[in-house]
Amino acid sequence: MRDTRESRLLLVLLIAVAFALITVDIRGGEDSPVDGARRAAATVFGPIEDGVSTAVDPIGNAISAVRDSGSRHDRLAALEKENAELKASLGSDDRNRSRTRQLDKILKSAAAGQYGIKGAEVIAIGAAQGFSWTVTIDIGSNDGITRDMTVLNGDGLVGRVTTVGPNTATVLLANDPDFTVGTRMEATDELGFASGQGDRPLRVELLNGKAKVKAGDRLVTFGSQADKPFVPGVPVGVVSRVDPSGGDLTRTIYVKPYVAFTQLDIVGVVVQPPRKDPRDTVLPDKPKPTPRPTVTVTVTPGANQPGDGADGQQEQ
Repeated sequence: MRDTRESRLLLVLLIAVAFALITVDIRGGEDSPVDGARRAAATVFGPIEDGVSTAVDPIGNAISAVRDSGSRHDRLAALEKENAELKASLGSDDRNRSRTRQLDKILKSAAAGQYGIKGAEVIAIGAAQGFSWTVTIDIGSNDGITRDMTVLNGDGLVGRVTTVGPNTATVLLANDPDFTVGTRMEATDELGFASGQGDRPLRVELLNGKAKVKAGDRLVTFGSQADKPFVPGVPVGVVSRVDPSGGDLTRTIYVKPYVAFTQLDIVGVVVQPPRKDPRDTVLPDKPKPTPRPTVTVTVTPGANQPGDGADGQQEQ
C-alpha cells in the first residue's frame, strides 16, 4: 500500500474503531456485544491452537528433559569423579604414610648400626631364575650397588644382592633354601648358621651342641670377612623352637624371622659397613611382660553349710 493521504485516514479510522470496540467490551462486561464474536473466533481457531500446542509441547518437554538429564548426568559424573579422586587421595596418603614409617624404621636401624645405606623400592618378586625367593629392587650399578651387599629393612635382615644391572638388582631373600648366614645369639654369643626354609621358620645349627637356648632368644648376623655378603649386627629373628640336645656336635633351633618376606616394599642396601661391630644395639626393645591378674579367693564363714533347699544332715 502506498503511503497516501487516503491510507493514513483509513489507518486512523481503524484505530478509532478498535478503541471503540475495546471500550464497549470493557463496559459491557459479561453482556459485552462482542462476546459472541469472541466465542466464534475461539471455536474456529481453538482446535488449531490446541493442535499446534499438542505438537509443540512434547518436543519442548523432550528438549527440556534432555537438557535436565544432561545436567544431572554431568553432575553425577562430576560427583563420581570427585569421589574417585578422594578415594585415590586417601589411598595415596595411606600408602605414603606407610612408606614413611618404613623408611623411618630403616633410618633408625641404620643409625643404630652405623650402616651407610641406599634406599630402594621392591618393584618385582620372583626373578626369572626358577622358583627362588627373590625380589628385584629399583637401584643398580649406576647407584653404586655391587654383588654380595647386605639388604635390610626396619625389621631386620632381608637378604643379599646376587645380580646387578645398570638400574636394577636381584636380592636373594633370607628365607630361600639356598640362603645361609652366620648368626650370633644375643647375650650368650653362641654362633651358628641359619638357612632358609621358604615359608617356614629359619633352621639354625648352633656350633655348640650343648648350648643353652630357649624360645624367645634373639639372633643377629655374625658378619662376613670384609663385610661381604653380610655386615654384623643385623637382627635375624626370634627362637621359636629348640630341638632336644642329643649329644650331637651341633644343636638345631628354629627361628621366626623379623622380616615379613611377603610384604616387602622399602628396603635399604648397605653400601658402607660399620666401623665396628654394633653387637646387639640394632635389636628392637624387648616387649614388656604383660602382668597376670591375681585372683584371690576369700572363704566366708558358713560357706560349707547347705543353703536353703540343699540336702544336708542335722546332728542328732
